[in-house]
Amino acid sequence: MDARELLRRYLEQRRDLGETELVLDSMSVDDALALLGAKAGSPESPVSSRPDRPERPASPRAEPPVTADWREAIRAAGGAPESTPRPKAAEREEPMPRRVDKPPTAPVTPSEAEHVPTTQAGAGAESPLGDVPAGLVVGGASRALFDDPAAKLNTLEEIANVVASCRRCPLYATALNPVPGVGDPNADFMCVGEAPGANEDAQGEPFVGQAGQLLNKILAAIDLKREDVFIANVLKHRPPGNRNPMPDEVIACSPYLVRQIELVRPKVILALGTFAAQTLLETKLTIGKLRGQVHRYYGVPLIVTYHPAALLRNPSWKRPTWEDVQLARRILDRARPAGA
Repeated sequence: MDARELLRRYLEQRRDLGETELVLDSMSVDDALALLGAKAGSPESPVSSRPDRPERPASPRAEPPVTADWREAIRAAGGAPESTPRPKAAEREEPMPRRVDKPPTAPVTPSEAEHVPTTQAGAGAESPLGDVPAGLVVGGASRALFDDPAAKLNTLEEIANVVASCRRCPLYATALNPVPGVGDPNADFMCVGEAPGANEDAQGEPFVGQAGQLLNKILAAIDLKREDVFIANVLKHRPPGNRNPMPDEVIACSPYLVRQIELVRPKVILALGTFAAQTLLETKLTIGKLRGQVHRYYGVPLIVTYHPAALLRNPSWKRPTWEDVQLARRILDRARPAGA
């Protein structure tokens, strides 16, 4: 599909949404469409004719040549050149009214929410390392689970007991064992993965099997032992067939993870994989766009990297993962007192 056809479809969409003016070159949408050989606005179109702009008489035009540049397509069709100045704010006509697709919803009160999502891009927090940019910021200095029962759990053992009998989502019915988490309850370093797999489901412990062995090697490479960190997943029960977590499952299980982080009080969080990173940072950005930054999760520095299982499938990701865990180690060393 050449640029003229793409531009024609785009302009028709704008016209159907009620737009009549092209600030690009002071032409109307219908004028531009006419230059491209499209029909004028249909009777059903929400665009009304401009009383202050007389309609141009239709005249036959030669078919413009096919081009890969939409600007060239406009110029070749007889439109204004690219250099046509954009009208100044004071010279523009009245602005188009903002479309309102649906009435705004009422704000969620604390009693209705499990926690307050407050993701911001680099706002309100500095990176602890001068050579590494600050990333997303979720929450403030403290968490807020409000009236969620998880907020009343005082130890990691209590969380594990509640998870064992949890019925918040249907995953408990197909899982063999709950997988709440394992490790040092006072760890300075915390790893958060996605969900239990088959081995984890069978043993009731996160990150076992090949992926777990690789995680142990990754931790050892930065002078950390498995028993010295705390390891958990976003989901505490295995999804059937290792499928991706569903949104309602993440919502149901997130309060347990939030409370675990609150009780452990780590100095660094390592988010392993897409779902862990996107859940904790409340974003849809990919790992590629989240790596190499120091994010903040309720005040705790958070580093994003690839899941060990992904490294088994894509060995080329081992180098960036090594860079990520080195970054996490630097933050940990900076946060710990000298000699610790």
